[in-house]
Amino acid sequence: MAAAGNILVVDDEDKLRGLLKRIIGLEGYIVHEAIDCKSALKVLGKEEVEVVVCDVRLPDGNGLELTGSIKRGWPDAEIILLTAHANIPDVVRAMRSGAFDYISKGDDNDKLLPLIAHAIEKARLQKRVRRLQEQVQHTFSFDHIIGDSTAIQQTKAMVRKVTAADTTVMLLGETGTGKELFAKAIHAASGRASFPFVALNCSAFSKDLLESELFGHKAGAFTGAMRDKKGLIEEADGGTLFLDEIGEMQLDLQAKLLRVLEVGQFFKVGSTVPTAANVRILSATNRNLEQQIRDGLFREDLFYRLNVFTVEIPPLRDRRKDIPLLAKYFMKVFADKLNKRVTGMSREFLQVLERMPWKGNIRELKNVMERAVILSEGEELGIENLPASWNTESPVLQVLSTFDLASVEKLHIQRVLNYTHGNKVEAARLLNIGLTTVYRKMEEYGLNGPYLNQ
Repeated sequence: MAAAGNILVVDDEDKLRGLLKRIIGLEGYIVHEAIDCKSALKVLGKEEVEVVVCDVRLPDGNGLELTGSIKRGWPDAEIILLTAHANIPDVVRAMRSGAFDYISKGDDNDKLLPLIAHAIEKARLQKRVRRLQEQVQHTFSFDHIIGDSTAIQQTKAMVRKVTAADTTVMLLGETGTGKELFAKAIHAASGRASFPFVALNCSAFSKDLLESELFGHKAGAFTGAMRDKKGLIEEADGGTLFLDEIGEMQLDLQAKLLRVLEVGQFFKVGSTVPTAANVRILSATNRNLEQQIRDGLFREDLFYRLNVFTVEIPPLRDRRKDIPLLAKYFMKVFADKLNKRVTGMSREFLQVLERMPWKGNIRELKNVMERAVILSEGEELGIENLPASWNTESPVLQVLSTFDLASVEKLHIQRVLNYTHGNKVEAARLLNIGLTTVYRKMEEYGLNGPYLNQ
């Protein structure tokens, strides 16, 4: 028996509608009925109908018009049209209106039931694909870019303005600021969201490899090219191509990329026939391209084609208000990934994070949080989970909680334990306190190692 599914039978002939309901119902489906277009739309508004089996001629309209209405309001539903007199023009019109199939009344039921099964399979696949697309769009939406600081809110507001305009965007900023995340958000909010997003780091390949990766090649174009290969421009057709570190691209490849922007065509390596490409190009760099133009390293005409809209992504040091939010987010991500019960961060831990220079920006913060969660032994991250050089050498720590005696005591005991590689007896001797006091203080402050100088 087939898996249960919701089927709507639309026909104004009571006997035929009843017969279809019985036949389809015996296959395990839930069958709803309607006698005309109006009642059919009412059922669709109440029930999650997967397949509509509909007569072409109805009292208040026809099945072709109803098919169009259903596809506009319920795009995942599939429609099988029934008619007493099938003809080729009607079949063409039915398929163009979005019908799954078109059969004549009187065809045996062995044909209708397999059609329904295939239509349900297609409807469910479309629904899964749509949900996945919605999840991807949510994951890479602007709302997913974490930050309440004025700097990041202004940047997001600026980028939102360009999502609908199908133009090139250049993202500027230091390494690790999240340029690719912004590129994905632009794609997810654009009219190209249902097509591929493809990213390429131009600094990761030699010139020859970059050309092949970007434009593809024909079989025999060079040693080792055993078969035709699609380039990333072709893979991104209809969607978005994000070129990171665009300033690393060689001049001759820049000329080929310019052709893509100007005429929507390119030549694969080893080919004399142009390939068409409908792709939106987003680019990013941490270099000063205007200086590279003056130095003869970057084409001025390409720069102006890529630089229609420019966005500067602020470094983390200019949005310190966002550091606790980002740290909390990464803490949860890595705690879930590593199956560790880490639920919070100490005040001292956050104070260190907020005062660090973050030359690697968000990428560096992400790495530090992953390391801290790996080293954690309790539910709260403390300064003992930060890199050893920070705890022993960073001048940042020497201004932490200057007037908070408990913070100073905790930090001093941790440093001594680091120095003794966790030897409590030696730590007690150096601190000039009893061994039981060392254990009590360690429990009080959660100083359970690991000892960072080991």
